[in-house]
Amino acid sequence: MKKVLLILVAISFIACNDSKKEDKTSEGVQETKVEVELYTFDGGSVEAHNLNLFAQGETYKGESKKLADAFYVVKHPKGILLWDSGLPEGLVGNDPFTTPDGAFTISRKDSIVNQLSQIGLTPSDVDFIAFSHIHFDHTGTANNFSDATWLVQTPEYDFAMSEDIKGNGFYDPASFSELKKVEKLNGDKDVFGDGTVVIKSMPGHTPGHQVLYLELANAGPVLLSGDMYHFQENRDRAIVPQFNYDISQSEKAILDFEAFAKEKNATVYIQHEIVDFNKMPKIPNSLN
Repeated sequence: MKKVLLILVAISFIACNDSKKEDKTSEGVQETKVEVELYTFDGGSVEAHNLNLFAQGETYKGESKKLADAFYVVKHPKGILLWDSGLPEGLVGNDPFTTPDGAFTISRKDSIVNQLSQIGLTPSDVDFIAFSHIHFDHTGTANNFSDATWLVQTPEYDFAMSEDIKGNGFYDPASFSELKKVEKLNGDKDVFGDGTVVIKSMPGHTPGHQVLYLELANAGPVLLSGDMYHFQENRDRAIVPQFNYDISQSEKAILDFEAFAKEKNATVYIQHEIVDFNKMPKIPNSLN
């Protein structure tokens, strides 16, 4: 009888230890979330004096609005991605500039090199640079990152290198002319291969417009809008700006964007919306 009891105790002890091992293994799986950090920077501001440009018809006739111009750094264990780069640095230290047509007044307070230094980075630390699109207010400081690989949709790149871009005031090809390391994309791109940082192709605003999806350990799923929308009312009413490259593509992209946001239950940050910009942690703090 004693032998039987000893055997039962031994079995119980082994089973208990195995159970603890399984628990630890299970806990270990749960704790192996990839640590991704999202830093938000001020790339300047835009005073839109003719807000009607951001709609069809006479939706915003006579209205004006101040817009943010954010750019972002994504820190991942496998590398660093710069998403957009803000307005031209020639604005730093100068008075705000109003475009000849009077539609916009733009300004920028600080250089990108100085801003990155506040989180311990230099331009050479950046592995990848990607623009939501190549309008001048998103590519203004890009030439600082000639060592980085430019992740760009093929239609966007082809347009950037074409004759069609010349003379169009929405673009400044010289601002990204030093980006020689190019990876052309034909659709979505899982930047680091683990699903935590994904570029989503959403053309229409420009030929190769794209948005950025992030899976953050604490904040959860996040979507950076690019110029899918410029402010919250655009999103609420699914309004397409009259200056978009392709209106019908833009309308489809809105449907795709909202379906994806719903599928992922993602928090959407509209990059030009001041309210959304103010929600983000300010450097040196990050969303993670």
